[in-house]
Amino acid sequence: MPDTAGIVIIGGGVIGASVAYHLAARGCTDVRVLEREGEPGLGSTGRATGGFRVQFGSAVNVRLSLLAREKLLRFEDETGVDCGYRPHGYLFLAEDAETMDELLAAQAVQHAAGAPQPRPVTAAEARELNPAIDADGVVGGTWCPIDGFIRPLAILRGYTEAARRLGVRFDYGVTVDGFRVERDRIAAARTSAGEIACGAVVNAAGAWAAGVGRLAGVEIPVRPVRRQVACTIPTDVLPETMPLTLFLGDGFHTRVRDGRALLLLPDEPADPESLSFRDAWLREVTARAHHHIPSLRAVPVDRAACWCGLYEMSSDHHVLLGAAPAVENLYLANGSSGKGVMHSPALGHLLAEIILDGAAHALDVHALRPSRFDEGDPVVAPEFL
Repeated sequence: MPDTAGIVIIGGGVIGASVAYHLAARGCTDVRVLEREGEPGLGSTGRATGGFRVQFGSAVNVRLSLLAREKLLRFEDETGVDCGYRPHGYLFLAEDAETMDELLAAQAVQHAAGAPQPRPVTAAEARELNPAIDADGVVGGTWCPIDGFIRPLAILRGYTEAARRLGVRFDYGVTVDGFRVERDRIAAARTSAGEIACGAVVNAAGAWAAGVGRLAGVEIPVRPVRRQVACTIPTDVLPETMPLTLFLGDGFHTRVRDGRALLLLPDEPADPESLSFRDAWLREVTARAHHHIPSLRAVPVDRAACWCGLYEMSSDHHVLLGAAPAVENLYLANGSSGKGVMHSPALGHLLAEIILDGAAHALDVHALRPSRFDEGDPVVAPEFL
């Protein structure tokens, strides 16, 4: 007999698993998830640092975070797994009046979108929230007490196990090599394990989404961008409850996870898809850490514990969510641009509604429609938020 599935999901990371779970929770259990890695968590999900925030500069991202937070608060009841949500906060720091004005403008967007918790802070209040910072030059900032941290692999495990209990099948070590397209619909996925006839396909391939799209004749404006994480040796100089602290002047940010400080600084690598570590960046981020957090000067970086991962960056730094242009049964959940794990509960919920009901109900996601780029209507928001 031919191999069949009602819906094939390409990508078994946190977004693909969330879509699978939310479809199955609605009664759509004839779902096959195809993951090219040999086991869960070996892709981008396992390399995420696990931040969560509602402090964004676009209303739609704020609302995605609020929906995701509602679901994170119910996550253990729904899946049996603790997602690790801990609201230790995000602290954004401005070093000039112009940046502070941009933060306040973004905060007005956050309040209007239904998040009253973010508030401005003075430099003195910033020192109280994080006594470890060198606040010389800081003019103020913004703070949100419901921002914080989550556990990416716990969310992946929760959704994967819950989806399996509902009847979803996960196939690991399987690649998608092409599609059989008939009359602007995908009739089957051609895979390394054989052809699978299907009624619909979800592209949840993360940083590799554009390649999957091209197999179906669809151009998806998503590109992979390498992000590096420096990790100190185990230390108690900074507490686990320290808020993620971001200096907007140079983009350096840091948090504590599992007793180590994670040091982060955006860069533009020559080869954005390479996962090899760039030592010049390591020297730079270490210098920034010592400048901004003086207590870290006595804490060496553990070179062996550092890692790289890939963001799936869209052209406007917002996710593409919904039906793909030109292929009526191909659905996209691509281009989260560093927000995939934190928004995965919301994205799975919303895409399941789009697939099963023809539209999202939990919130208005018209701004995220994949056709917006062809229509010349990208989402506009401050790039640093």
